Amino acid sequence: MPKYDAIVIGGGHNGLVCAAYLARAGRTALVLERRELVGGCAVTEEIWPGYRVSTAAYLTSLLQERIVRDLELERYGYQVDAKDPAFFSAFPDGRHFFMWQDRARTLAEIAKFSQRDAEVFPAYEDQLERLSEVVEGLLLTTPPEFPPRGAGDFLDYLKLAARLRGLNPKEMVALVKIFTQSAADFLDEWFESEEVKVTLATDGVIGANGGPRSPGTAYILLHHCMGGVGGHRGLWGFVRGGMGAVSEAIAASARASGAVVRTNAAVAKVLVRSGRAYAVVLESGEEIEGEAIASNLDPKLTFLRLVEERALDPDFVAAIRRFRIEGTSCKINLALSGLPEFTAFPGAPGPHHRATMHICPSIEYVERAWDDAKYGRPSARPLLELTIPTMYDSSLAPAGKHIMGIFLQYAPYTLREGTWDEMREPFGDRVVSLIEEYAPHFGALIEHRQVLTPLDLERRFGITGGNIFHGEMSLDQMFVMRPVAGWARYRTPIESLYLCGSGAHPGGGVMGAPGYNCARAMLKGGGPRLHE
Repeated sequence: MPKYDAIVIGGGHNGLVCAAYLARAGRTALVLERRELVGGCAVTEEIWPGYRVSTAAYLTSLLQERIVRDLELERYGYQVDAKDPAFFSAFPDGRHFFMWQDRARTLAEIAKFSQRDAEVFPAYEDQLERLSEVVEGLLLTTPPEFPPRGAGDFLDYLKLAARLRGLNPKEMVALVKIFTQSAADFLDEWFESEEVKVTLATDGVIGANGGPRSPGTAYILLHHCMGGVGGHRGLWGFVRGGMGAVSEAIAASARASGAVVRTNAAVAKVLVRSGRAYAVVLESGEEIEGEAIASNLDPKLTFLRLVEERALDPDFVAAIRRFRIEGTSCKINLALSGLPEFTAFPGAPGPHHRATMHICPSIEYVERAWDDAKYGRPSARPLLELTIPTMYDSSLAPAGKHIMGIFLQYAPYTLREGTWDEMREPFGDRVVSLIEEYAPHFGALIEHRQVLTPLDLERRFGITGGNIFHGEMSLDQMFVMRPVAGWARYRTPIESLYLCGSGAHPGGGVMGAPGYNCARAMLKGGGPRLHE
């Protein structure tokens, strides 16, 4: 039986980050990926001849600069084009709204809807940046033990409190609010324009099981504001070569440090003896031994499928079963013969085609979309985010052609009536019809279409419930509570078995932080090296 210092189950970007750091520290590391390519949800796939599509994840911002620097990702092909403009919102009355990298241009756009909102927007951005700096400092931090078990654990909490000393009283109040409020309530305190509020609120509901008025969505908004591109906070960008180039760069860095990455190598189970994980068994029957094993799979797959239930405490199993993980997001990928013409901003190509284009005219509109979903119905009129990566990287499609990605809320995993296999294409038709209300004749541009419902995301990418975050990012499932209380420090109740995916702190997004933190926990845990 082959032996490694560490085995990583799942070649998503977090698993690759974990393996890369372990290999850099001199450990022999093996990554086992069930699909034919690495990356998990951060992949580029040629789903139609000549079209290389970021089938799931589609933008980058949260990938931690430390990881980019440590793993020398730019050396291995990682390049990002920051979006500019950042957002374009089209409204039914024919008006439109841009947000730009240049604050002055954005303020001029806001002033079209509210001069008062234009005046307060700089203070809003500055406060959000201060809060982001504080919270972002926790992303590459192992959560303290909860509940605390000894004096050392209380010391960790004191260190955590020290991070907040730089905030003034007003910022402290804002931090509490952003962790507990809805995105709508948080924005209502700042702005009066519905158009401005809904454009900002979209970041609070993307990937979330909740509407803009659901408590906790204000934190999701902050979560999407914590990253940056090229050292500039808050920017999002398109990766040259698609999102798979992120994963391929991390994999190349890992291999350069000695890690072994295997594809078409699905893990069927983790072997446990005397309370310790010591090997994995592939679906082919091959057994591989590891001194430590890290799972990049979500918590339900890790503990309810890979590990025999008898190896775990019944209370822990019950807590994992209660872990909320059903998704409500849908991704639609299109091959287009040309660019859509929006009634609110005619002309093609135009600056709006380089932005994230929103179809969601009001907070009430998005809340109604959520009302459908919470009762098991796909939204009659969903929130749509449209992106065209070929505006930045024409190599992704044949000459003169384009790729459009549509990320939408809401499409609940569990349907009250019917199945997603029955409703997939009719729902896709509904989305196209909605876009045509803002961009007439859009459907005539579509040459190919792929609709990925939560069920399809689960089947294709191995994420339970099709949840892109590996579990809801609500207050009771974050930080010291992720995935469950008492086990938020990447170790698990089984000795030598760790979690390195988005089901661990700090949660979802292409950020690499769970993989980095898990590798650090594994290295801190020590243990013998097999090949010194």
